[in-house]
Amino acid sequence: MHQVQATQADAADQVFAALGDATRRAIVRLVAQGPQSVSSLAAALDVTLTAISQHLRVLQTCGLLQTRKVGRVRMCELDGQGLDVLAHWVELNRRMWEQRFDALDAILHEEAEGK
Repeated sequence: MHQVQATQADAADQVFAALGDATRRAIVRLVAQGPQSVSSLAAALDVTLTAISQHLRVLQTCGLLQTRKVGRVRMCELDGQGLDVLAHWVELNRRMWEQRFDALDAILHEEAEGK
């Protein structure tokens, strides 16, 4: 595998691992509705600020979320980088499976015509 492909696979693995947790998926759903403060996320999900901070760190690392300070409040927003990684992974796998199904279809048509 080429270095670029390996890096893209690692990035996709990070995003999938981050989204493997129900709390992190809930955070992404909430932030998708608009910017949210860390404290509002903690309250909405009934978890501690420490737990939310740990989840946010994972989501930031894989590019799904970014935070910024507004006065004394830390706000969370979606980051398209992680979503782009997922979209690229889906597209690569879709093409691979379409090629495999096309090859299978050709084999089945050949066999059907040969009978």
